[in-house]
Amino acid sequence: MNRFLSSLAVAIALAGQPAVAQSWDTGHWTASWGAAPVGAPTDAGLHTFSNQTLRLVVQSSIGGNRVRIRLSNELGSTPLRIGAARIGLRAQGSDVAPGTDRALTFGGRPSVTIPAGAPALSDPVELHLPPLAQVAVSLYLPGNVQVATLSQARQAGYVSPGGDHTASASLPVQRTIATRPFLTALEVDSMNGAIVVLGDALTDGVRSPASRLAVVNRSIGGNRLLSDDPARPLAGRSALARFERDVLATSGVRHVVLQVGIEDIGNSSAANPVTLEDMVAGYRQLIARARAARIAVIGTTLAPFEGAAFYSVEKETLRQAVNAWIRSSGEFDAVFDADRVLRDPARPSRLLPAHDSGDHLHPNERGVQALGEAMPLLRR
Repeated sequence: MNRFLSSLAVAIALAGQPAVAQSWDTGHWTASWGAAPVGAPTDAGLHTFSNQTLRLVVQSSIGGNRVRIRLSNELGSTPLRIGAARIGLRAQGSDVAPGTDRALTFGGRPSVTIPAGAPALSDPVELHLPPLAQVAVSLYLPGNVQVATLSQARQAGYVSPGGDHTASASLPVQRTIATRPFLTALEVDSMNGAIVVLGDALTDGVRSPASRLAVVNRSIGGNRLLSDDPARPLAGRSALARFERDVLATSGVRHVVLQVGIEDIGNSSAANPVTLEDMVAGYRQLIARARAARIAVIGTTLAPFEGAAFYSVEKETLRQAVNAWIRSSGEFDAVFDADRVLRDPARPSRLLPAHDSGDHLHPNERGVQALGEAMPLLRR
């Protein structure tokens, strides 16, 4: 279990935030797991399927007794046909635990065609889902499918030989993939709220805790606050562009943690430099849009990156200015000082060597653990 997000959930739950829940007129649904969709995988050949079944594994944060899934064709340019879909608890590997397999429907139908640019929610099914459960979602893709919408995964997904194997307790496996095509959320019928983490590689891929609040990780490695990176489609749309889809559309969201901006600073160019005013305007946009939806916003300072490939003294000066604004502006509902946790006291522009993964930008497991242990220091 990742201590950063575990402590995050506890800290926010105890932070005494005023009630900022959405209205509960949609069945009390709360996302228990979620990921931010990106597009155009670099290994396109491995993401072409023909009359095959995918079995994708996710981990819940909170539990419930009714579940549904969200699928996405939001980055696709052609309709997506899902011939059949099922959900169950994973036993091991690609196997579904006996007695937990459930068929999913969409508007009462066993299949669905999702238009280009659109998502789709399944109908709910009865399934007892414990917290931190391993969940297997099976999708049958009839015909030829070129994946355009997926999320990165630190969990193997399974691809069958030809045919609809969604109902097979043990999926015949032709190969594995390290992504989750089309699947972007697992939701439970629960009054508990969700914390959405919107960020970049610092929080991308870490696991969710057991808590009375769900944690939905919408972080993407390489993601920026202000702009897209046309050369890196797997870095996703900018936080400004994806905020409605990845935060506001998350069922049950009550809090959002913003941990994004270092990629904007690091990739700032002399010809088109990013300024403090640009960064502040971007953060203020996200704060305003969250507040309009009655969502509390937690700002996270930007960790040091001296030694990284895109470091410069000028960029460090900008990082320090951004962090000073995050700490002192009073515009966030709370602030978590990741910079203070991760930096080297003897050289604050660098990560502490014990926290450095080796690229001088991303913390290692020990660094992530340090963030988790510091999270109770979250302050108003």
